[in-house]
Amino acid sequence: MIVSILGGTGEQGPGMALRWARAGVEVIIGSRQQTRAEAIAAELNQALGQSRIKGMANPDAAAAAEVVALTVPFSAHRSTLESVRAQLQGKVLIDVCVPLDPENPRKMLMPPAGSATEEAQEFLGDGVKVVAAFQNVSAHELRELAHDVDCDVLVCGNDRAARQTVMHLVEQMGLHPIDAGLAFNARVVEGLTALLIGLNIRHKVKGSGVRITGLA
Repeated sequence: MIVSILGGTGEQGPGMALRWARAGVEVIIGSRQQTRAEAIAAELNQALGQSRIKGMANPDAAAAAEVVALTVPFSAHRSTLESVRAQLQGKVLIDVCVPLDPENPRKMLMPPAGSATEEAQEFLGDGVKVVAAFQNVSAHELRELAHDVDCDVLVCGNDRAARQTVMHLVEQMGLHPIDAGLAFNARVVEGLTALLIGLNIRHKVKGSGVRITGLA
């Protein structure tokens, strides 16, 4: 499987790329600037010790992949979706975006659709299966390949098969996925990110996460 990470040159994308590539997944880093994507891909390959990551402009990255992850800041959410709308048709989109208040990341500014995930699904239409995942996973922890990430990954979206595909990719990364149901639950999942940011600040840590107990 080929997975592209749009906005892969930011905070969340590089760690996701490293963990997938280490598991044998072919990864493409996407960016608005191809040269920037290629530079980050080269840096990550060097850290990994093998060449499993490529860099491309966002539209080319989306066209080349079977599954696409979107990790841009929410301010670039809609514009990035507009730039790759045609290339995403028939594919699974993992929406990692969180509508944080740019003035205070401990607060949420939810879009009219209810969440970033629902906004993406509404804009892209039924031809794209949008799934929320990785919102509550620390970018810092993802980059630390020497140890496991101590949190669960909540996965939600309206298409069950798409959720299963994303959960499999989460497992390949070495993390534990939990099926969190339909897309409207992304409102809660995305909201937890602001809470975790507040906990990080309050307790002077970088990697607080979420664990769900009581499940088989």
